[in-house]
Amino acid sequence: MIDLSADFPPRQWVCVPCGYNMIGEMPEVCPFCGARHDRFVSWDVGEETYRVAETPVADGVAQLRSRPRLGLEHACYRVETAGGPVWIDCPSAFNRTLDPVGHIFFTHKDFMGASNQYRAQWNAKVHIHAAETASPLAAMFPVDDAFAGDFTSHGLEAFHIGGHTEGFTVYLYDDILFACDYAFPPNGAMRLNPYGDSAGIARKGRRLLAIVRERTPRLVAGYNYVADGAEWLALFEGALDRAA
Repeated sequence: MIDLSADFPPRQWVCVPCGYNMIGEMPEVCPFCGARHDRFVSWDVGEETYRVAETPVADGVAQLRSRPRLGLEHACYRVETAGGPVWIDCPSAFNRTLDPVGHIFFTHKDFMGASNQYRAQWNAKVHIHAAETASPLAAMFPVDDAFAGDFTSHGLEAFHIGGHTEGFTVYLYDDILFACDYAFPPNGAMRLNPYGDSAGIARKGRRLLAIVRERTPRLVAGYNYVADGAEWLALFEGALDRAA
């Protein structure tokens, strides 16, 4: 573990309206949501203000979210695998008191959160699809494994779907699907993520539909929700049909 009493990191800012982390010199506006720099806080002020809380989801799986809510922050999930604890996605707030993980697996690049700080504190490995690393939103974040395609690691099954972002990847662990923001909300109004090429999202989403039909997950863990798997499947089918 590194000494965080030193100047670490030298500069890092958190956008309060959306939760995006900016590394380096403070920009005039948030590159994710466009908020002005007077809506940013430094990472250390963010640590004092926002506490990352764990909520159990299933045996060995917990959802991590900042309290109070930090903008559009995507939920992170801690999974206690046989090979050690891992995260799927990462909190926007840095809390050095959290229990460590050895690996951080990302669904996509929009909210890489404070992953650079957790990586440095714990010597954790960051994994994200290679296509995501080309984005300016990911350029400043260190990545240890820019993977391509599907893979299995630590009991997680990763499926490269694409769509909302080129490298969008979902994960299965036992009977839980981690789908982040591919589709939301988890009710009759569900729609595919509206950002990006809608036709491409719908077309590539058919592969995700096939995986869910075959594997029948008990739960689906989204960017701010956890839903019953069978109910989510029906809602997702409807969202795909409406987008066709």
